[in-house]
Parts: sequence; C-alpha cells; structure tokens
Amino acid sequence: MIATRKCVPKKVESFSRESECLPRKAQAKVAFELKEEGFRLKDILLVVGIPEATYHYHVKNFGIEDSDTELKKVITDLFKKFHERYGYKRITKELKKLGHSINHKKVYRIMRKLGLKCVKFMRKSRKYNSYKGNVGKVAKNRLSRRFSTPIPLQKLVTDITEFKCLGEEKLYLNPILDLYNGEIITFETKKRPTLDLVMEPLKDTIEIIKNHAAYRTTIHSDQGWHYQHNQWVRTLKENKVFQSMSRKATCADNASMENFFGILKQEMYYGEELVSYEELKSRIEEYIYWYNHERSKEKLAVLSPVEYRTQSTQSAS
Repeated sequence: MIATRKCVPKKVESFSRESECLPRKAQAKVAFELKEEGFRLKDILLVVGIPEATYHYHVKNFGIEDSDTELKKVITDLFKKFHERYGYKRITKELKKLGHSINHKKVYRIMRKLGLKCVKFMRKSRKYNSYKGNVGKVAKNRLSRRFSTPIPLQKLVTDITEFKCLGEEKLYLNPILDLYNGEIITFETKKRPTLDLVMEPLKDTIEIIKNHAAYRTTIHSDQGWHYQHNQWVRTLKENKVFQSMSRKATCADNASMENFFGILKQEMYYGEELVSYEELKSRIEEYIYWYNHERSKEKLAVLSPVEYRTQSTQSAS
C-alpha cells in the first residue's frame, strides 16, 4: 500500500501537472497501468480515488476510438475563430452553416467536456449623457420604434458612448448603424465628445447615401446637444435626409443603438484590463470589422451583416 502511494504521484504526473484535477478517464488509465505493474486493484482505487464501476467502464472503452474527435476539433477551431465570444447555441448555428446536422445539447456537452466556455462579462457602467436641454432644434420622433426595414440605408440610427482608458483618459465612440442589416456603416472615435465626433461620420454617411440609397434616408438619434447643433441639422436638411429624435430620457426609442453598445462592451470591453487610448481604439476598430463581416445574426438567416447585404444584392441583380 505504501509503495502504491509512492508510485501514484509519478504516474499521475505523466497525465497532468494537477493530479487532483485529473478527469475520470485519466484516473482509470493511471489505475490500469498500476494494476499492470502488479499492484492490487483495491489499493489502487483507494489511492487514485475512483469508483470500481467507473474504472471498469473506462477500461472497457480504452480501445474504442472517439467518434467525435473531428467534431471536437471543428468546435474548438470555431470557438477560437470567434474570439471565445460564442456560447454553445451560436456555435451550433455555425456548425449547421458548415453542413453539420447536430443538436445544440450535444454541442453543449462537448464544449463542457473540452472546457470551452464564453466568459465575457455583463456589467453596467455609467451611460454617457450628452443632453444639455434645448440648445437647438429638437426633431420629432419619425422612427417611433419601428426598427426594421427591408430597404438598405432607409433607416439609420446613431448615438455616442463612453469608454475608460488608462491614465484617466476616455474614449468616445459615435457609430452610425443601418437598421436594414445592423451594419455599422461608419464611425468615429475621439478623446473628447466634440462636434467633430458626430460630423465626420455623418459626412461619410452622406456620401454613402448619395451613391447607394434608393429611398430617402432617415437618421435617428437622441436629443444630445450634438444632434441639436445647427451644423448637424443643416447638413441633414441640405442633403434631404430626414431627422428623427428620441423623446427626452427615453433610451428605448433608440433601442437598436443601445443594443449594439451593450454587445460591443460585453464582448470586448467588460472584464478586460484598462488599456491606453490608442490600444482601445485599435481594438474597437478590429471588433467593428469583425462584427460587420463575421458575427452572424439569427434574424439575418445566420449571416453576418455584410454577408446578408451582399447576398441580398446578388439576389436582386
């Protein structure tokens, strides 16, 4: 018995550096090799800490090849491809896109066995508020929470959100999102929430509208001072773009934009260490590209926004 106790740690070490965390299959393999060396099974099971029935079950299956080996590799590759942001349900949808006929429960079991778990955090932070009262023109709510449209560039929404950086710095992000497919068509980041933060992406958006919009566009925002500013209002009017605004203190009127901010911060910001302004800016740019080109949505037939727009354009032509 004493000899067994001395040998077991060496055997365990060959399978894992954390012997107390060995899975049952590895424990059974340790026990089997010790038994082959001549130790009594009863003593081995006491030391290894595995029930006899479990030991016999795994010994019986030692020679059987794992039928899910290839599937496990595909699931692991997908999990890494999507930056560990996908849980089992979204991984299941990606597998089906690749032609696999599989139940989400099986994907859950495999991911649990492989230790693949989405550990992104959901944490509320103070919401940036740019409202300073009626400092300009307040437009009516043309959108009225009608957040869907089958027409590209017909309904756009925008807002500003705030991030903390190292050294007491902050980053302000202003994206413009197309409600047709949820795509971020343009965005800007600044260290301060100046007027340029909203005007620069608006100018880019106007060019996109001129070249690609089939119907008159509506841009919806909250009542922040940027969107009441004469320059914003005049630019929209000169380019025949309808202006729409949420009601005061009613963030649900711009729910699609708020939802994007929530997803963005949950998947690449919350739970992470604070970084410099430049590093965070780079991460946001990379994330928005990934969000547009790779992150699939169920309501878009499990396609990314860009894939959906491209497929729809090809179907129409």
